[in-house]
Amino acid sequence: ATGMDALTHAVEAYLTALSTPITDACAMQAVKLIAKWLRKAVANGQDLAARDGMAYAEYLAGMAFNSAGLGIVHSMAHQPGSVLNLPHGVCNAIALPYVCEFNLISNLEKFADIAVAMGEDITGLSPKEAALKAVEAIRTLSKDVGIPSGFAALGMKESDIQLLAENAMKDICTFFNPRSVRVEDIVELYKKAM
Repeated sequence: ATGMDALTHAVEAYLTALSTPITDACAMQAVKLIAKWLRKAVANGQDLAARDGMAYAEYLAGMAFNSAGLGIVHSMAHQPGSVLNLPHGVCNAIALPYVCEFNLISNLEKFADIAVAMGEDITGLSPKEAALKAVEAIRTLSKDVGIPSGFAALGMKESDIQLLAENAMKDICTFFNPRSVRVEDIVELYKKAM
C-alpha cells in the first residue's frame, strides 16, 4: 500500500496546476521506478534492489508533491482514514484510477506520459486512448500488488459517502486538483470506487 501511495503522490503532483518542470521530472522518474520495482518488492521483501528502487521512487515522489501539491485522490483518501480508520495507502490506491478517469480531460498529454512511464505502448493511439492506458496500467498494478477492488472491501458503507465527500471538499488537496470538482462529483467517485 505504501508503494501505491507513492505512485499516487507522483501522479497527482504531475497533474496539479502547481507542477513545474522540476516537479514533473521527479514525478515521472518516480512513476518509472515504481512501475519497475513495486511488484518485485511486494513479491519478495528481501529483494534489496527492489526495496532500494522503491525507496528512491518514494523520495522523488515526495519531492514532487512537496512543491506541486496533490489532488482529490488524497482528499478522498484522507476522509475514510480519519473517520473510519481505514489505511491511507490502500484508500489512495482504490481511488486513484477513478479520479484519473475523472481528471483525464484536464491534460490528455500528461496522462499519456504516465502511461509511457508505466511501460505502456501508446503508438498509433488517439490522445484519449493513450491517456486511458495510464488508467489501465494503474488498475493492473493495483491488482498485481493485492489492493482490494473497492472501499466496500474495507468496510466502508454507502451511508458513509455523503459525510466523507463533504469533508473531502474541505481538504486542502482539493484546491490543487487539475479539474474543478463539486461535492456531487466526489460522491459519484466514491460510489464508483465502492
